[in-house]
This record gives sequence, structure tokens and C-alpha cells, in this order.
Amino acid sequence: MKYVVLVPDGASDEPVQELGGRTPLEAAAMPNLAKMAARGEVGRAATIPSGMAPGSDVGNMAILGYDPAEFHTGRAPIEAAAMGIELGDDEVAYRCNLVTVSPEGTMVDFSAGHIPSDLSHPIIEAVGAALGGEGIRFHPGVMYRHVMVAPRALAEADCAPPHDLTGQPAAPPTGPAAPKLIELMESSKPVVAAKAAELGADATQIWLWGQGTRPAMPKFSDRFGLAGRLVTAVDLIRGLGVLTGLEVVEVEGATGYYDTNYEGKRDACIASLSDRDFFLLHVEASDEAGHNGDVDAKVEALEHWDRRIIGPLVEALDAMGPHRILLMPDHATPLHLRTHTPDAVPYLLFDSDVEGPGGEYSERATASATPVPAHELMPRFTRA
Repeated sequence: MKYVVLVPDGASDEPVQELGGRTPLEAAAMPNLAKMAARGEVGRAATIPSGMAPGSDVGNMAILGYDPAEFHTGRAPIEAAAMGIELGDDEVAYRCNLVTVSPEGTMVDFSAGHIPSDLSHPIIEAVGAALGGEGIRFHPGVMYRHVMVAPRALAEADCAPPHDLTGQPAAPPTGPAAPKLIELMESSKPVVAAKAAELGADATQIWLWGQGTRPAMPKFSDRFGLAGRLVTAVDLIRGLGVLTGLEVVEVEGATGYYDTNYEGKRDACIASLSDRDFFLLHVEASDEAGHNGDVDAKVEALEHWDRRIIGPLVEALDAMGPHRILLMPDHATPLHLRTHTPDAVPYLLFDSDVEGPGGEYSERATASATPVPAHELMPRFTRA
């Protein structure tokens, strides 16, 4: 039996006026997904436990079968693991975005115009040279996503995710560690501005958030009896792979944006299944479209999923033999809100050997279903 998990990040949404009151999942042409849903099991999954922030760190941890209420310590340490950063017991990791804030203090862009890595790395290196020391160090990541490691004494702070502040005042951190964090963010402004001007980038400063200590997570193979791999363009998902012992496959052209290499990710999955039984395939594009409020891009991203991944992948799996597919987003990213919500999302469980009750894969079609904790689906999915 082969097991494939498909994660269209942030795909779940709410009715959109521009789509005639439909959600992107309802508006997108997805015949391959509809065919699977018609003979599978569809329902609702709570990927975000009550009281937890609705992020991809929490949602993907739950999809992998780990209860975030038990294992989650923060977003940044997961990304740090992906980057090979070793956190000591006396250290805390912070997510360090490059952002664009207006002179008036409005969060214009949480991603600094989706700054490419070849521009963001020199900027973060300049920030590190200017502001590092005394236990503080900066590590370049992917595009606008970077990591700051600091003494554990700086862990206690309430920090707003920058994507929750788009178009709003850039509210600074609060709490015991806030003065030092604000000092670092303010001190980064002239450093970032100078380097960004030299490179022609839109970044204006760093933004610190998502902090946490290194989580202790049992290996996926010990927990579910399957060896596997995953593919993603996002350090957060890579980090979950590192922490759970799932090998991370790198795919050329996997960007984490609209132009990502769908076929490359699909083919990496198919190739991996020749000697492993489990694979998780994650695509960020639908989430980015939600954050940008881009209706057409979100619908297009879902149609790319269906045409460029699901259809050919199912055909390849059919040739391999018995297989199961679990498909669900890690959270909702409604276009009109341009941020994540903790709402339960539709899930699909498909077994090539078992005819399920069937249904339609959409928010509206599963609205009356009682949400199940998402981390409880993996034991069902992988049972013999």
C-alpha cells in the first residue's frame, strides 16, 4: 500500500462575491478531485486546536498526526530545524521576516514584495553584522522568511504575525521581552534601507514573531510504521520533516509562489514511492493567493493542482497498485480577510481498494459534518 498526503496550503475559503457566491474550491475546475471525492470519504477536519494561532506550523503538524496541543512550541524553531540550525536549551528562535512598512507605520507588505532569496540574503547578512552578538544571530532563509536565534530570556513576548497586519498599523511586540525586540526591529531600519536601496529591493525592516524552543517530536516511522519523504518550498514544512524523520526532497523550481514547479513536485512523489511507502506533497500557491486577496490566482492554483498533480499522480498510483490519498489544506485563508482563520477545513480520504460513501469536496458540501481533530486522521489513514 502506498500513502500520499496532498496539502494545498490555505485552499479553504469563504463564499466570494466575484465568484458568484462560490468559494474557490467550488469555482475551480477540478474533475480529478471530484472523481476521487465521489468514491472516497469527505468530511471536516479541525487542523487548528482551540486557542492556538491558525498557522501552517500548527496545521501541518496536525496533518502529520501530531497533536499541536502536545508538540507545538512555536513556528520559528520548526523553520530553524529545516535550516540546520541547532537550538540549545538556553535559546529561542524567532521568525524574522523582511517586510515593507510605510513611513506612517502601516504594514504595506509582509513579504517585502515577495523578495527573492538572492536579494534577501545580503540584507539579512547586513542585519546580522550590525545587530548580532550577545547571543543574537541571524540566519538567511527563503525569500522573505528568515530566523533570528536569541537567548531564551527573550522568549516572553506577544508578537503579531506580519501577514495579519497587512494594511493596518504595524503593532509592535508586547510583554517582558518587547523592549529588546522593538530595539532590534527599529535598529534594523537604516541597515535594511541602505542595503535594499543598493539592491533595488522593497524591504524596510525586519519583523520578529513566531518564537519558540526546539520541540521534541517522535519519528514518523516509529509512530506510524512508515518510512517516507516530503516535498515543499517552505522551510516550515521542511522543518517538520527534519523533526519527524521524513526525508526532504528538493525540487528545482519549487518557489513557494504561483510559479512553483507543480510537475517537479508530482514527479518527485512518484519517484519516491518506488522505495518508500509514504509521501507528503505540499504546495504554497493557494495560500499566497489568499494573502494577496487574488481571486483569480487562487482559483488557478487549485486548477493547477488538479490538472498538473492530481490527475497524473492518480494514474501513476493506479499502475503501482493499492494506494490511499489524504487531501486537505492546513488551514483556511479567506480571500476577503487575507489571513488565516482557525475554521475547520474539508478533508478527503481515498482508498483505491475501498468504495467510500462519496461526496463533494468543498466547504459548503461538508458544512454540516462534525469536525474531527485533524491529528486523528493520520492513524486512520495509515492503519493496515
